[in-house]
Amino acid sequence: MKDRIDVDLPTLGFVVATRALLGVGLGLLLAGRLTAERRRQLGLTLVAIGVATTVPAARAVFGRRHKRWLIA
Repeated sequence: MKDRIDVDLPTLGFVVATRALLGVGLGLLLAGRLTAERRRQLGLTLVAIGVATTVPAARAVFGRRHKRWLIA
């Protein structure tokens, strides 16, 4: 049996944006195109935003009361 979770477009956009912030933050921490201090500040800020928004994003997707169950 598989779960099916319907996600509306704004919620999907929120989840994608939070994952993107986390990825860009990690990329900045690993890249060498900025000065070390500036890269560290930007990277840690974006990672912190990405991590902080993970819980609301997970709740938005998995915390829905209405789930549809598919029988395969």
